Formats: sequence, C-alpha cells, structure tokens
Amino acid sequence: MMYNRWQLARIEDALNTRRVLLLSGPRQCGKTTLVESYAKQHTIYRTLDDFSLLEAAKIDPHGFVTHDNELMIIDEIQRCPELLQAIKMDVDKNKSMGRFLLTGSANIQSLPSVKESLAGRVRHLRLRPLTQGEIEGYDSNFLSNVFDNKLDMQSCFNIKENLTKADYLDMALSGGYPEPLTLNKHQHKKEWFNDYLESLMQKDLKDIINIRRIDALRKLLQILAAWSSRLIDFSAIGSGLSISKLSLISYVGSLEMLYLIERVPPWTKTVYDRVGKKEKLFMTDTGMLGHLLNWNREKIHLDAAASGLLIETFVFTQLAALIDAQIQPYHLSHYRDKDKREIDFIIENNDGDIVGIEVKAGSSVSKDSFKHLFWFKNKFANTKSFKGIVLYTGSHNLSFGDGFWALPISSLWKL
Repeated sequence: MMYNRWQLARIEDALNTRRVLLLSGPRQCGKTTLVESYAKQHTIYRTLDDFSLLEAAKIDPHGFVTHDNELMIIDEIQRCPELLQAIKMDVDKNKSMGRFLLTGSANIQSLPSVKESLAGRVRHLRLRPLTQGEIEGYDSNFLSNVFDNKLDMQSCFNIKENLTKADYLDMALSGGYPEPLTLNKHQHKKEWFNDYLESLMQKDLKDIINIRRIDALRKLLQILAAWSSRLIDFSAIGSGLSISKLSLISYVGSLEMLYLIERVPPWTKTVYDRVGKKEKLFMTDTGMLGHLLNWNREKIHLDAAASGLLIETFVFTQLAALIDAQIQPYHLSHYRDKDKREIDFIIENNDGDIVGIEVKAGSSVSKDSFKHLFWFKNKFANTKSFKGIVLYTGSHNLSFGDGFWALPISSLWKL
C-alpha cells in the first residue's frame, strides 16, 4: 500500500530550500518507497544496495555524484560515506536547491568513519515506521490543536471513541513497519521480524562497529525491549550479560545508530535541586518490542506492567513522529524527580509553552490521575501557558479544569 506520510510537507520544503536532504530511519520503514515517488523523468536514482553501484561509488566518488541539474537520489548512503566529501564539492560549485536526496538506514553522522558533516548544506529529516494515523489516513493535527487552545471546541468535546484497551494493544503489537502489516498470519510476521533482525546483525552492524558477540547483542535487544519507557541504568541493563560496561554502551550506541532504540532527555529547565537527570529509553517500534518479548494481546491484557510499558511506548512512537512532521519545532522530554513525581512526556514549543502528558493503559481516569500535572504547573509553569493531558484507553474527551484534559489515545491521530 501507498501511505500518505506525515513528513511529506517537510521533505518538499527541504528540497526547495536546501541543496542536500538526508532522510534517515530504520530499514524497511518506507524510505525507499517514499523517495521513489520522486524518481521521475528528470531524476537520477541510485541505490547502494546494488553491489555494482556501490563498488563504482567507492572507486570514483566524484564521478559517481557528477550530474547536471537533476535531483540525484542516493539510497543507503551509509554504505559509502566517501560520497559525502564528493557531494560537498559538488554543491559548493552548484548551489542550486534540491541537488541531492540521500537516504540512510543508520545515523551516518554518528559513524566513526564519517569525517564530513555537510554543515550548512544539508537538512536532516527522520522517517519512522508508520504511525497509526498514517495507517488509517489521518493528518497530524494533534499538536497544533493542543498548543492553539482548540481542545474546548464543541467538535472536540463531543468526540466519543469506540476503541478499547484490547484494540490499542493490537495496534501496538502490529507496529509500524509496512511489510508485516500486510501479513495476516502471526507466524509470517514472526518470521519477518526474525529475518529483519538477522539481516541487521549480519550486515548493517558491520558498517558501524565490529560486533564480536552477536549472542550478547540478541540478548541485549530483548533486555532493552523489556526496559522500554524506563530510566536508563546501564548497570542494571548489563547485569545479565557477560560483557564489559564499555562494550554494553558501545552496543547500545550501535542500536541507536540503526534507529532501533531511542532516548528521551529529562526536563531540567529549573534550579529545583530534586529534578532527576536520567534519560528514558524507548524501543522505536512496538511491533518489534512485542516480537522480542514474544507477547500477544492475551498474554499481557491483564498484566498491568506489561500493558503499561507497551502502551506508553506506543504513545511515544506516535508523539515522536508528530514532532518530526512539524515545520514549527517542538521539544520532547520527560520529568521525574527524587520524590518520584513523574510525567511521562513534556512537549515544549519555541515560545516556552508546555504540554505535559501522562499515559494510562486503563480505561478510566480520575482527578488523582492528574496530580503530578497539577503539581508541575504550580511549581514550574504558573507563569507560562501549560496544559496537562492524560491519554487513556477510554472513550471520552473529558475536561478536568482549566487546561487539563483526559483524551482517548486515538486523539493523537484523530483530533
């Protein structure tokens, strides 16, 4: 299927305003399908997954990138970092916008072999696995509606959602990789994820780091899946692995470069000395998470810890994609302090407006669900625009006072 990706507007903007666009994201998230839509009559398309093209790029990088005024698309640029220097020389001579559209399945700027950053010449955009909104064909209006005070509109207030907790668990366990979404049998999906991970470990990781302990890496991925939505603690994460802490940190970094995991920084814009400063870790796709932990809906529906982890990670994947798709910048963080007050997500815009989001896997909410949001507003945001939202698996949009709302999780793509 062809999906209307939320990043399309930003891609069009980048091709009109920058000489080089680098579109990064995990393998099989839809990058190639998306950029092939630009491969028209006056476009040059080359993929470095083609062995012959890769060899030519390595031997003669300057000749490989030489072209007239067409858009040149180079797929999987991380396989030949030598091209970046040649691209720099090309765009310094020809300053036309939209010269190159590059895709990468690894964070190429983090690769040890990369010496050229293309600073000032390149726009970096992230493409993630499909969001539920993209799968269902909705636009990404949640953030603008929340920050622009549109939640009290009658059309929003009267929304009633028919989804249940079981529906959200099914969505999360399906994930956002396009190909397994087309597979009907559980066994076929399981085989796809197995093949995907095997390919990453045997092929892509060799472009990043010399992994000697593939067995330890597989075990680490399972541990990280179970760790998703929790504060990072390398000592605890590595306690069941017979590898050094330095190796552990290196392995985690490699998985980040391949966009399998991601960190969310803490909110620390205060002199309050009890604010925590640890990052939270998330898997970037909940289908992958469920596969690694061998979960199904029946197994975790009544398990509060497991369903809570899965639902919070699912919300993270939707929020992160929403933020990536906006022209206006937003900043995502979390809050936790030494008194164990915690807010799952903090979103800020450049004007300093703040939205705090708590995630509940349950289908009911009460005033107590907002207690940390109320406290945060009174402590840190009483002079700023602040809204507190509880996303839950229930049915109604409910107001809990000025700027505080309980919303169905589906509001992320339907509101």
